[in-house]
Amino acid sequence: MNSRLPEWLKKRVSSPETVQLVDSMVRDAKLHTVCESARCPNIGECWSKKTATFMILGDICTRSCGFCAIKVGKPTHLDTDEPRRVAETAKQMRLRHVVVTSVARDELPDEGSGIFADTIRALHEQIPGIIVEVLTPDFKGKRWCIKRVVDAHPEIYNHNIETVERLSPTVRPQAKYERTLDLLRTVKKMDNTIHTKSGMMLGLGETHEEIVRTLCDLRYAGVEAVTIGQYLRPTTTQHLPVVEYVHPDRFAEYERIGEEMGFLFVASGPFVRSSYNAEKFSEKLMADRLSSVQLTVV
Repeated sequence: MNSRLPEWLKKRVSSPETVQLVDSMVRDAKLHTVCESARCPNIGECWSKKTATFMILGDICTRSCGFCAIKVGKPTHLDTDEPRRVAETAKQMRLRHVVVTSVARDELPDEGSGIFADTIRALHEQIPGIIVEVLTPDFKGKRWCIKRVVDAHPEIYNHNIETVERLSPTVRPQAKYERTLDLLRTVKKMDNTIHTKSGMMLGLGETHEEIVRTLCDLRYAGVEAVTIGQYLRPTTTQHLPVVEYVHPDRFAEYERIGEEMGFLFVASGPFVRSSYNAEKFSEKLMADRLSSVQLTVV
């Protein structure tokens, strides 16, 4: 196919001064962001709003997914002071919604779940009332690792399905489609007050029917929020090719389908990513809670 980007996938970087400010804060704290490591196309927009997705557990991943730009290798260090620095930086940035994700750390006995839990607690302690959203690996399905994160009580627990079941072995060979669904079900069973979220990419060769089936699987697993975006190839030699650039009208159709299925929040568009405009979901949750309280009082 033609490798040139269509017009709807061209984006202008905004507010370079604020981008530099966020970059300086993150680097001074010796932290990583998935915005940079995954070469996210929204980095200018998000950083200009002083929002960022912190990536904990280092910047070297033990898995080699076919779509991801994060470095792959064998990590050599575990930074136990990282949770404190994430919380302090988030407080300095005056964030009200923080997204925390990580590389996969398959070599660790707890898969990195302990650092996730410590980071959640540090954020809640430093910033009362903050919404903490975590985007975790699958922890190889270990229930005790999932429980460790759940017990720290993030407001939103995100784990991405990434693609349809047929393509999953190619797109993320060290993960499993059903394991993702099981993790999301498990979170709700452990604590149904935590909101669950997942995301997928389009443009890897999936069909309309497969996309709808994946949305059904997520909804049946109790997932309340879903993000759907366009896959963009990080490099021309090391990553999976783009099969199709999906038109914005089709993204709008999947947003409508998701809403009809009963998801509380659906973000679907070419530039949508897991944590893109994540605060809009928390704003909806807060609005729904307020409405519920008002109805109860009446």
